[in-house]
Amino acid sequence: MQRNRRPLNPEHEQTHLPMGGLIRHRMKRLFLILAGLLCLQILVIWTVEDLSFFESVWITMTTVSTVGYGDFSPKTYVGRLSTILIMFVGAITLLTLIISDFIEYRFYRRERILSGRWIYKMNDHIVIINTPRNGGEQYFVRFASQIRSVPGYETIPIMLLTREFPNGLPTELSDVGLVHYHGSGYDPKALKAVHAGSARHIVVLAADESDPYSDSLTFDIAHRLSELNLGNHTTLECVSDGNRERFTKLGIRTIIRPVRTYPEIMVRSVVAPGSEKVLEDLFNYEHDHPHRYDLKLDDLNWADIVSALIRHGIGTALAYIDNDDEVICHPPTAEEIEGKGLIVIVKSSETPDVEVVQEALDRYRTFIASWHEKNAPKTENTKAS
Repeated sequence: MQRNRRPLNPEHEQTHLPMGGLIRHRMKRLFLILAGLLCLQILVIWTVEDLSFFESVWITMTTVSTVGYGDFSPKTYVGRLSTILIMFVGAITLLTLIISDFIEYRFYRRERILSGRWIYKMNDHIVIINTPRNGGEQYFVRFASQIRSVPGYETIPIMLLTREFPNGLPTELSDVGLVHYHGSGYDPKALKAVHAGSARHIVVLAADESDPYSDSLTFDIAHRLSELNLGNHTTLECVSDGNRERFTKLGIRTIIRPVRTYPEIMVRSVVAPGSEKVLEDLFNYEHDHPHRYDLKLDDLNWADIVSALIRHGIGTALAYIDNDDEVICHPPTAEEIEGKGLIVIVKSSETPDVEVVQEALDRYRTFIASWHEKNAPKTENTKAS
């Protein structure tokens, strides 16, 4: 480049600035120049021609848009010369540059979106950091469908922060409204780009659900989030239970084991913190576990069965098996139950036998019968009086 020669475009000397910002800045500058020329042309026509102000505006706009209805035209030399200038400078040159910049900006934006480098304006959204090692597409689709089934989350935006999908999100993910940013959770610039500070929830997935060493990467991300005071919005996966205390000290709200086949568990952990403890207990024999008891059910409604098991310290009834082998969850509480089995969450260290459960139900039947017997005369006396 020769000395004192100005560059053709600002991009040539300001490569450190984002291209999108430069294009928008140039378009804004061209619009201002065009607006100034239009105002000047309107004043000239209004001054030298025998036209009203509105007619001057009309002839100027029809000229710059190259429509030229011909209902008004300049008569003076000054008016005609200014019209020629506004037509060539404004209509042909400036409008062409503005349209060219707009098309260039659209192509630039599309390329940035596909490559995961477009910064969206988001607020009150969900940020998911990392991608499952296997089955990531299916996991995200099911996560999105489940989270948007929760009242209040029907239209919540979901942003993926990941180094996967460099050529753009698969159709399955973009169709359910997911967007992504190409980066890592340990990068402060990437966290800023996905607006982590204004997110409703942040989810950190384990890089490898079968490798305890992936907890080190998760810890680095968690530490970044903790520095930004975002730990109370974060739900993360921890492969090794021995590392849970470290994450707790960082102020992380929810810590769960990776469960790739059931993203519903992650959804429950996000929207209902604390439920992950119950769900994790269902998958192991460390504290509590669901147990099946095969026994005949009749003469009791669901409320009686639940009450009988709790009163005798057996556990909490979750469902029953009807005579067609269907598992019925949350049955009506006041209807009589007929079936051949119960699913009960019990303590793993003290799992009661089926005889204990049968005895508890029989005792409750006796209690119900005696209660009705004692209250029956009172009811009849009340009616008689």
